[in-house]
Amino acid sequence: MKEPTSGTGLLPVTSEEQARLLGPVLKGTSRAFYLTLRVLPGNLRTPVSIAYLLARTADTIADTESAAPQDRLKALLEFRRQVEGPGDVEEMETLARTVGVGVRGAEKKLIESMPGTVSALESLGEMDRFRVRQVVVTLTQGMELDLTYFTGDGVTGFETAEQLDEYTYLVAGCVGRFWTEMSMAYSSGLGEWDLEAMSKKGVRFGKALQMTNILRDVSKDLRLGRCYLPREALAGCGLSGEDLLDPRESAMARPALKWGINRALDHYRAAEDYLYAIPKRCYRLRLAVAWPLLMGLGTLGELAKNKRWLDPSCRSRVSRGWVYRMMTTSGIKAMSNRAMRGWVEGLRG
Repeated sequence: MKEPTSGTGLLPVTSEEQARLLGPVLKGTSRAFYLTLRVLPGNLRTPVSIAYLLARTADTIADTESAAPQDRLKALLEFRRQVEGPGDVEEMETLARTVGVGVRGAEKKLIESMPGTVSALESLGEMDRFRVRQVVVTLTQGMELDLTYFTGDGVTGFETAEQLDEYTYLVAGCVGRFWTEMSMAYSSGLGEWDLEAMSKKGVRFGKALQMTNILRDVSKDLRLGRCYLPREALAGCGLSGEDLLDPRESAMARPALKWGINRALDHYRAAEDYLYAIPKRCYRLRLAVAWPLLMGLGTLGELAKNKRWLDPSCRSRVSRGWVYRMMTTSGIKAMSNRAMRGWVEGLRG
């Protein structure tokens, strides 16, 4: 990863373009996480939102099903090069046109905004630029692994829990360290935090959320030829990744689901400690951390109740009403670690 450098000479992003990127474009990429970003303190919101836009752009490039995996990989590596800098507007516009052929709706607007998003990155301060580049490059390494490891016919799976752990670090855990560094840089109330200790908890927070996503999306990923549940987790069921394509195996494969839920819950312990370590005077930051924690635990609860968790038509998710009620309730409970602990333990149960 390159050391902090000065800007690359790209046209500076205008205030109007930045408002569009951090408003409609950002909202279109993820309504749930958009709410988390919006509640962040203002000085922290901009660099974290730009990092998220860059990560979602890379993810869209990697997941464009209309292109062959080798073409997606080539486009992803080119995008990574542009993020690392120096960026080139003409090359990004060409890349956006190429990738944009296979995307629609909000994701198409995101891809078309690629030059502006990279320019917004260049508008950040030196250390913010460095941190954003660092986390986006690491995230793209996880996406690269997706495009190079899962390449065979049929379903390819991880062999070991160690492979899964490394993958969850690359695609989510690394965000925990980035979030911690950015929070400490912009929140004076975190002056007593130990960067390394809190970063480790943040990494596990990211892994918890990614394990939740893996379990929630297992049926979709299987149909893309990817089984993130390792062979050792399936061994107790007597099943293979190919077998999980049959929704009727949901009951037989339940030990694998239990294995994954327990693994996620173990990581969520660190996420809970992370939340409780945020001083109450950092109210907006507490909310921004509490919401994904609560939604993640709520999703695990839905998975635990889902008797057909391998059926693509029976995905486990919390309802929009649940999310809004959670946000309203957290507005009061977030001020008390005791109240939050009781709530979290209830969701764990």
